[in-house]
This record gives sequence, C-alpha cells and structure tokens, in this order.
Amino acid sequence: MRTVIELPDDQIPPLKDLADALKVSRAELIRRAVADYLRRFETPPDDTAFGIWKESGEDGLDYQVRMRSEWHR
Repeated sequence: MRTVIELPDDQIPPLKDLADALKVSRAELIRRAVADYLRRFETPPDDTAFGIWKESGEDGLDYQVRMRSEWHR
C-alpha cells in the first residue's frame, strides 16, 4: 500500500545517510522503523500470563497469606 508522509527537512539527510549505509532504500528504512514501532507497542495476547504462576515455586494461597500479613505491621 502506498502512503504519503511528510518529514521535517532536517530528518531527510540522516535518513538518506542511514539508508545508504545499510544499502536499503529510504522506503525500506521507513518500513522497518514502522514495523519496529508497532512491535514495541503491540498488545500482548490475552493468554500471555496464563500459567505464569506455575514457575513461581510457591503455593498461591501461601503467597496471599504472606502478602496480607504485611498489612498488619
């Protein structure tokens, strides 16, 4: 899909220099930057935390009691 974007004039020379150094087009460099940005802000799947407690080595109820005991100090 084609899209038109506007960049500040001061970003064009360093963008060109980086594209030349990496031997890719400016368009490819921008595609990579957008992909990286989207990866950093993507929403994790709903089941990301499923089973995470299994690795803790502590009983869930014992943990709850220990944490709540700190409230009474």
